[in-house]
Amino acid sequence: MAAGPVDIPVIAIDGPSGSGKGTIARQLASVLGLHLLDSGALYRLVALAAAKANKARASGPELAELSGNMDIRFATADTGDEQVWLDNDEVSDELRTEECGRMASHVAALPEVREALLDLQKGFRKPPGLVADGRDMGTNVFPNAKLKIFLTANAAERAKRRHKQLKNKGIDVSLAALSRDIEDRDKRDTERSIAPLRPAEDARLLDSSDLTIDEVVQTILEWVDELD
Repeated sequence: MAAGPVDIPVIAIDGPSGSGKGTIARQLASVLGLHLLDSGALYRLVALAAAKANKARASGPELAELSGNMDIRFATADTGDEQVWLDNDEVSDELRTEECGRMASHVAALPEVREALLDLQKGFRKPPGLVADGRDMGTNVFPNAKLKIFLTANAAERAKRRHKQLKNKGIDVSLAALSRDIEDRDKRDTERSIAPLRPAEDARLLDSSDLTIDEVVQTILEWVDELD
C-alpha cells in the first residue's frame, strides 16, 4: 500500500532571516536524498510577481489570486545554489535582494496569501520525504513533521552573513542597514497575527552563531539518526 501524506517523513527547519535555513536545508536534502521546499521563496515569488505586474500595493485577495496563477519551478545548480524560475524567467538573483525580502515579509503577513500557498506547500510532501525550511513549517504547514528544528543565530552574526553573501554577489549594501532590516523583519515576523515566527513546542533549538555549516548539518544528521 502506498504511503499517505502523513506517513511521508518531513524535516521542518524554521528560524529567522539570515539563520542559514536555506543553506542547511539544501545540504540536508542532498545528503538524505529528500525533496526540498524553500517556503520563503514562495512568498518572495508572490512579491516579485506583484512588482512585475505593477501590483505591489494590491490587496490580500488580489495577491492571493496572483499567487494561484504563478508558474514556478525549482532546481539546483551545479554549484549547489538554488535556481528558481517564474513564468520561464530565471529569477534567483532577484529573489535574494533585500527589497524583495522586505516585500515578501509584508506579503507573508496577509492571511489570504498564506491560505492560497498552504496547499501548494503541502504538495511538496512526496516520497521519499521532504526537508522544508521557512518560518512556520513545524507550527502550521507540517505540524506532524518527523523532526522539527528552530535554527537561529544572534542578529549581529546574521547581518554579517547576509553582508558577506551579498558582497560575493557584487551587491553593495551597508552592514548597519542590514542589521536594521533584520531587526525590523524579526519584529514583523514574530508579531504578525497569522502564523507568527516561533519555535514549535516539540522543536529542537539550534543556535548556529558559533557553528560552521558542516557542524550544523552534522548535528541535525545525528538527530535524524536518533529517530530511526
